[in-house]
Amino acid sequence: MSDVKLINIKKVYPFTESRKDQKENKKGNLQITKEGVVAVQEFNLDIADKEFIVLVGPSGCGKSTTLRMVAGLEEISSGELYIDGEYMNDVAPKDRDIAMVFQSYALYPHMTVYDNMAYSLKIKHTPKDEIDRKVREAAEILDITQYLKRKPKALSGGQRQRVAIGRAIVRNPKVLLMDEPLSNLDAKLRNQMRAEIIKLRQRINTTFIYVTHDQTEAMTLGDRIVVMRDGFIQQIGTPQEVYDHPRNLFVSGFIGTPQMNYFDAKLIKENGKYAVVSDGYKVVLAEEKQERLAAKNVEEQDVILGVRPDHIVLGEGGIVGKVDVSELMGPSCHLHMTVGDKDVIAIVPTEGKAVDYMGKEVPLTFNGSVCHVFSKENEMNLEF
Repeated sequence: MSDVKLINIKKVYPFTESRKDQKENKKGNLQITKEGVVAVQEFNLDIADKEFIVLVGPSGCGKSTTLRMVAGLEEISSGELYIDGEYMNDVAPKDRDIAMVFQSYALYPHMTVYDNMAYSLKIKHTPKDEIDRKVREAAEILDITQYLKRKPKALSGGQRQRVAIGRAIVRNPKVLLMDEPLSNLDAKLRNQMRAEIIKLRQRINTTFIYVTHDQTEAMTLGDRIVVMRDGFIQQIGTPQEVYDHPRNLFVSGFIGTPQMNYFDAKLIKENGKYAVVSDGYKVVLAEEKQERLAAKNVEEQDVILGVRPDHIVLGEGGIVGKVDVSELMGPSCHLHMTVGDKDVIAIVPTEGKAVDYMGKEVPLTFNGSVCHVFSKENEMNLEF
């Protein structure tokens, strides 16, 4: 078993003596208190045995700090950390039975690939035959057997990252931590390494905690994703749940590429049914949305209406947008438009035909099952 529990975890970086009189406020992404800069707060998460959890969010949101607290590389200011049911707050990193893969690979340049992978086992005085077996098994899994005699400088970025992962998995850790391991790779290599990590996960029995700012990695890798902002968890759920049912405006804009479109709208109720009206275009919401809004007794109000680019259809009688840029993406066009004072993107299938939308006004339509209705006051999804 290798479950992980984080209970009300908080991380505060104390001020130096000269800044102890700092008043409470918020500067940039971080909250400032009398104790110091708060990087992570009220972080609660139960990670099941062998689960793949992804912490995702913009730079400075506290995701890497959270990972480093699990690893023992950062002290936990308050809260409790349990691995396998054991209290870990005061346990040294080397005794936590975890392994970590860093963004920068962190390989020893003077050692061969074999020696880099074997190093942690050697310092534990593991028998030589067992070291050899574990290193070669890991190399086989990661397809780097042919590089075992090389030094890191003779490897590509993707190969170095495989070595770094191999060095971690030879220890057979209870928890494997990965801190933005693909961010130094080019786009093609990132795609390849994502597939490699998915294969690796299927072949080793361990719990993964993966940190990234790339929502594509989060969506493709995670069993569940934890969306963070300014040290707080915004939403936890499966990739599909977070994509289909974002809890607030931030999550809706952060998850999904291109990001969600937003319209000024009014939520109304006619004949017992909720509908949204924007720029004269009215859409009755889908039945499941009706039920959730009715259960919360949501009143008529001005709202922010969210619709994803791939859910917009060019039809008749919709919201009119003027096309500023048309990007041909092979099977589809990405139309960048202006609607009032807002930028809107629609993904339109080309169906093998060359169509010129540049400078034209087009009507945008969508149905009631793809509408997301957010409060203008607190930016929360009114369904939840």
